Parts: sequence; C-alpha cells; structure tokens
Amino acid sequence: MAVYFDHNATTPLHEKVLEAMLPYMGSVCGNPSSLHRFGRLQRQAIEQAREQVAALMGAQTSQVIFTSGGTEANNLMLKGLSADASVQRIAVSEIEHMSLLEPAAKVACAVDRIAVNEQGLVTQESLKQAIQKDTALVSVMAANNETGAIQDIEKLAEVARESGTWFHSDVSQIAGKLAFSFEQTGVHAMTLSSHKFYGPMGAGALIVDKCLPMHSLLQGGSQEKGLRAGTENVAAIVGFGMAAELAAQELLERGDHVKVLRDALEKELMKFAVVKVFSQEIKRLPNTLQFGVQGFDGETLLMELDRRGFAVSSGSACTSGKTEPSHVLKAMAVSNDLATSAIRVSLGRTNTMAEVERFIEAMQQILGIKNSAVMMAANL
Repeated sequence: MAVYFDHNATTPLHEKVLEAMLPYMGSVCGNPSSLHRFGRLQRQAIEQAREQVAALMGAQTSQVIFTSGGTEANNLMLKGLSADASVQRIAVSEIEHMSLLEPAAKVACAVDRIAVNEQGLVTQESLKQAIQKDTALVSVMAANNETGAIQDIEKLAEVARESGTWFHSDVSQIAGKLAFSFEQTGVHAMTLSSHKFYGPMGAGALIVDKCLPMHSLLQGGSQEKGLRAGTENVAAIVGFGMAAELAAQELLERGDHVKVLRDALEKELMKFAVVKVFSQEIKRLPNTLQFGVQGFDGETLLMELDRRGFAVSSGSACTSGKTEPSHVLKAMAVSNDLATSAIRVSLGRTNTMAEVERFIEAMQQILGIKNSAVMMAANL
C-alpha cells in the first residue's frame, strides 16, 4: 500500500472540510456580491470563513484578504506594496519559497537578500545588515518548506519595527501545525495557504495591517476590500475556514503525533553513516525531516522510494524537475554533492509508526545495508 510522506507539498482534504464545502459546490447558488437572499447566504459563508481563519492566526477579521493561494498572496504583498511610489527598496531572505522570490525579482524597486547561517536561520544581526535607510519592507518566512527550520519571527519583526520597516512573513508551512499569532509576533502582513493544513487547493489569504499602502493586482470589482477583484471561490473559502477551525482544535494533538514519528524516523536514519540531517540543531516543524545521502542522487533516491510505495520529495514541489541543487541548501553553504542528494519527508495526521518502520526498511534496501551489524552511527 502506498504511503504519503509529502504533506509539505500538499495535504489530503480533511473529510469534515469536504463535508462543509459540498453544499457550495451545487445546491447553494448565488453570487456573494448580490443583494438578494441567495447572495447574502454566500456572503455569510465567506465572512464566517474569514472569522475562522482570523481566529486561527490571531488576527482581526478585517485584516484577512482571501486569495487563490499562497502564490497570489505573496505576489499581492510584494507587487501590491511596491506599486506605491514611496517604496524604494525591500529585503527578502535567501531561503524564501519561489512564490516570493520570483515576484521579488520582478518588482520595480531595489531588492536586497538577507543571508542565513548554516542551520538556515536569519539572525537579528544579518537582518540588521540587510536593512538600509530606504528599506520599506522585509520578508522572512516563518518556517522553511524544505528543512522545516523555524525562524524567531517575533524578534526579527522587532528589529524591523525598530528600523521603521514593515515586516511580512510567509507562514504557509507553520500555519495549522504550530501556534502562530499575527498580533503577538508583531508582523505587518502574513501569507497562508489552505491546502497546507488539510484544506482545499485554490484558497489562501494575505493577512495585512491596514497601515500598509497596498494596491490591487487585479482591476475589476471591489471584492476583498478592493484588494482582490473577482467573484470569490466560495466553496474553497468555506473549506479554508473549516480547515482553520479544525486546525485550531487539533493543533497540539497533530503536532505531538507527527513529532513522535519524525523523531523515530530521524533516530533510525542517523544510524546510517552516509545520512546528514539538515537544520538538525535548531527548532524545526514537528512533521519535517530533510536529509542528504552521501554518494546518492536525490532524484534517483526519490524514484527508488516511489517504486517501493513511498511518496517523498527532493525539495519544494514548485521546483521539481530542476536539476540545480536547492537554493535553500545552497544558502546554508551545503556542498553541491550533498544538496543534490536531498530528500524531504513531511508527515501528516494519518501517518503511522508502522509506515515509518517500513520506510527505514526501504532505505536499508536502497543503501545496500542488509543488517544492523553494518550500520554505523553518524558521529563515528
């Protein structure tokens, strides 16, 4: 039976999320901008979802702008802000998702890169070095989609605020996995995506402070406070809201479950001398484990695991097919040989210890290690 170990790429739709969405995929009709009863029912569903998302992320409902996903939210953040004439310079970390790095390369203003250390962390010092006198915005993701490395967003946001700089964080990977609050962290804007925590694809949000001079990327109607024109995808937004509510209810249970599995997997993998776990010395997402295997190609290893029934990733799903080493690992000064061997395992709420044990057996077969007698501790 196939085993899905790629939850950072996308998660399966929660059965209760699907149940909430179904009425809005056929039996409940109406444009949420219409004033009649049918339209009002659609609008009510959207606003309920807005409340659910805001509650999960510690934000006000008025700050939640629904988008088609994390990519649109990141584009809206960077391009929508840089369209203001007062914005001359922004800074983004070297380990951001491509949905942020690509639009950052297309904005009209100057863009600086924020360095990370060998564990993949943005330090307060490196952020201070990146912020110039005319830097208007800083963007640092809360948790990396490849390594799982978690940034100290509260302290980094404090540095930005002391410099008079707005702070944005892509929280797509941490949302629904660990507690994270818009208000408490002190950020001015954050991006999140529904399908990263058992919601539907095609729904995301930019949570943004009203003080930012944002401009819409799409011209048309006045939906989403004038920042996102176009008739809303009501079914997806309803699913997004339900996924947020379920995540808030099950946050600790889910986190504890996947951490037990991740730690057991990591402990066994570290018995292979050829395995190197990335960002091992810092706080990581409880479900995420990225490792390199010396002497192996990551794509070959991925296909061998796939042949044995395991769905894993060699990095970000949005960069699959590229032969270059991960830009995240390169930023961490990982050698090309080790970076190209990288495999990411990202666990979910339905995974089991039996599946972890089967994965270790598969790795033993692939690496040609027949029994524990020939295993060596990684620190020898």
